[in-house]
Amino acid sequence: MHGATDDARSTEGSAPLPPALFLPEEGRDAPEETAALLLGETPYALDLSGEPRVVAAGAICWRIQGDQLEVLLIHRPRYDDWSFPKGKLDSGETVPECAVREVREEIGLQIRLGIPLPQTRYPVTSGLKAVHYWAAHVESAKPRPDGKEVDGVRWCTPDEASELLTNPTDRLPLESLVAAYEADDLATWPLIVVRHAKAKPRSSWARAEGERPLAATGQRQAKAVARLLVAWSPDRVVTSPWLRCVQTMGPYVNARKPKFKTVDALTELSAKRKPGKARAAVDNLFEKAKPVALCTHRPVLPLVFEVLASHMADAMSAQLPDKDPYLVPGEAVICHVSRRHPGRIVSLERYRPFDD
Repeated sequence: MHGATDDARSTEGSAPLPPALFLPEEGRDAPEETAALLLGETPYALDLSGEPRVVAAGAICWRIQGDQLEVLLIHRPRYDDWSFPKGKLDSGETVPECAVREVREEIGLQIRLGIPLPQTRYPVTSGLKAVHYWAAHVESAKPRPDGKEVDGVRWCTPDEASELLTNPTDRLPLESLVAAYEADDLATWPLIVVRHAKAKPRSSWARAEGERPLAATGQRQAKAVARLLVAWSPDRVVTSPWLRCVQTMGPYVNARKPKFKTVDALTELSAKRKPGKARAAVDNLFEKAKPVALCTHRPVLPLVFEVLASHMADAMSAQLPDKDPYLVPGEAVICHVSRRHPGRIVSLERYRPFDD
């Protein structure tokens, strides 16, 4: 993922978009004219496909009051609008990192991302803008608006939120969140699988394979993995005891102090000899039902994904990596497991938290 850049406007059809639809971004995030156009209320056509010029991320914070689902809206004085907390990516930032940072900066909440929600797209002055959203459960913490970008917050029902939202495109992720709630799949916990970062080449290592460390590139990747993992803040880390896996998770473990456990069954050698034990080690993660990150080796990943596939619908399992090398060093797969339907994976994401 990359930060925003300016480029040509993206349109389709023979009729050009009226200039009013491309007000300066700093003057209006979602002009009324654009909102009307996206709802099909004007005769102009938009091309909302292709690579966006502006990328942003945010979250729909939710809670249960009594037996009622509520979501959190923010008021931005600069635009006099109601929306969800969000903002543009910083340089080198992934969209999950951005979403967590923006919520923290705008309303003072340290969130843990839940299920991903549909991306919204609309035109701004520099071209096409894409906003990535996640659900985020908020229990007792109170939002604290920064007073500058955000001067007010409001908990409201989804129906009230739909009426208040200034940008109609924000209704799409809201509707998805409500659908997940009605299916009892909004309350989830994250299970994250990480392939260890780049290690020193086997050809240049003469000592025990389990002692082969990360290369300099891998050490940088491990730091990027740690920044990414904060978006889901796993309370537990389970890893192969071989050094390159332990070092990959080291920056996160040192910074966040989760429970840390090494499992021999997740090493290359053990998984090859006793694949059933490797599968069992992954299945055990579902029994705990707590946010967890697992780090292992490329040859073990097919066994890991085999177990994950057994916990998800066929259409979703088809999105799991199925070809060697499955993941690049340091890449992560994020699954969300339903709390109301134990063992059922309801969402799947994949991130490479660094540039090659």
